[in-house]
Amino acid sequence: MSHMKRYILLAAFVLAVCILKFHHFGKDYETVGKFRGARLLKEDWNPLIADSVNGRKISLTLDNKEYTSQDTPIYMDDNLNLMVPVDILTEGLKCSSHLYHEKELLVEKRNHAVSFQLNRPEISVNDEVHKLKSPMVKRKNRYYVSIGELSANIGYQFEWNMKKNQAVAVDVSEAVSVIPASYDLRKRGRVGAVKNQGDSGTCWAFASLSALESSMLPEETLEFSPDHMSLQNSFVVDPDAGGEYTMAMAYLLAWQGPVLEKDDPFGDGVTVSGLSAVKHVQEMQIMEGKDYGKIKEAVFQYGGVETSLYSDMGNAGDTSGFYNKEKYAYCYMGTEKPNHEVVIIGWDDNYPRENFSVNVEGDGAFICQNSWGNDFGEDGVFYVSYYDTNIGSHNVVYTRVEDANNYDEIYQSDLCGWVGQIGFNHPYVYGANVYTAKDAETLSAVGFYATGQNTSYRAYLVHDFKDADSFADGELIAEGTLKNAGFYTIPAKRELSLSKGERFAVVLYIETPEAVHPMAIEYAADAVTKKVDLTDGEGYISANGDRWDPVEETFSCNLCLKVYTKK
Repeated sequence: MSHMKRYILLAAFVLAVCILKFHHFGKDYETVGKFRGARLLKEDWNPLIADSVNGRKISLTLDNKEYTSQDTPIYMDDNLNLMVPVDILTEGLKCSSHLYHEKELLVEKRNHAVSFQLNRPEISVNDEVHKLKSPMVKRKNRYYVSIGELSANIGYQFEWNMKKNQAVAVDVSEAVSVIPASYDLRKRGRVGAVKNQGDSGTCWAFASLSALESSMLPEETLEFSPDHMSLQNSFVVDPDAGGEYTMAMAYLLAWQGPVLEKDDPFGDGVTVSGLSAVKHVQEMQIMEGKDYGKIKEAVFQYGGVETSLYSDMGNAGDTSGFYNKEKYAYCYMGTEKPNHEVVIIGWDDNYPRENFSVNVEGDGAFICQNSWGNDFGEDGVFYVSYYDTNIGSHNVVYTRVEDANNYDEIYQSDLCGWVGQIGFNHPYVYGANVYTAKDAETLSAVGFYATGQNTSYRAYLVHDFKDADSFADGELIAEGTLKNAGFYTIPAKRELSLSKGERFAVVLYIETPEAVHPMAIEYAADAVTKKVDLTDGEGYISANGDRWDPVEETFSCNLCLKVYTKK
């Protein structure tokens, strides 16, 4: 019996050592160290620790954004490193993160360039190779890296709290900007082929699709059809008459496209109907006009940014007093409105002011891809001064593009998209669209436009809609705040079932600071939008959530509020 007591006391002592080893009182965050007690080897002990961590909810905060293992597949590996999917890095770390050839990950922030190779225990930091405890791995078609080892190489401080199962990565760099002084997507293989619009007025379609192609590179290389975008949309437009980025947004968000260039080639005089979109664009953000820092961040993180400028040239053979043909440098400083769409694919803060044919105040230029073929500029690319009147005034970047099987059904009544806005002279408004479920489905997400920065929203589902009184019985779908203007697809917080034939409504409360008409609508505003169909929707609007007016009858418009479902 005395021997038994000794064993019990010894076991209690070992347990106390373990607790003290991994829970240092008075210190919240620590790195898991090597255990030396009880003669357990690392290869035996580490999996036990990892299993314990993975058996509970893991929380990871990257700057101010929180991820948990309940909604993001975060896990601790047998090296006791926290592994995160690489597809959260761009947003979470506000960096450029891209996968090349399905085996190399390049992460860039400021002047740091960090490269991981699949399954190789080393990391390259600004071309210097270092040993890595946890290599990049692939699990269930997703790639993972050690967030702790990445953080240490891009100016972040990483801390792990074993007791709380929490990790925090905080940017501790003293640099103000997350981007370098110059950057060129061409050098990173993130720009598609230069196109040639010929004598058509379809620069808006070429620029939109070139920006879309850039946003998918280098992971996917696709070439989309401007012919289809310009001819198979819901507008009344002559290809020679021009267009604008909102038309491209409406076409893509309605899933009318994109289609591949090879399926509807440009320049053959015909277009192909009946084609289905090969990708679904679910999010595009609009950068605030002339906010060069935000534009650069968007290029750095997501790819080419579609923008507008004024040009008195119509093709590669034309000349202009605003264009230095020898230096490929352009600058217009006047009062003319934009009439041409291009794609910003980089910048150079030190591009010499002397290169421009007009006097400008300082150095610096955006690197822009044009749609006038390779004979224009530097193989289709030219440099636009930061001091150009219009460059950067209207900016669109594609931030979420998914496979065409992401949802089974889209419910919508706004094929012309964001034509105008509606409200009651307040920054907030309630809107609702009513639809009929085609099958037994699950409401997966809702989609709508934020018409300004810092837009907050709440979305609700109303089952078995009968009349406006039904709006009082809404069930929360999601809520949050959107930093930039643009179109967003918001996932439902949980599964919401719909019955076949059920009339259901989605209610959206939206508030945009300083706005007086915060909700986007489509309506017949001009000759281009005269094909707007008001019979395909049933929408309602309210100033306070109590009294509701039908928008088709009262205001002759449709609300831009979509629903996405899965069977």
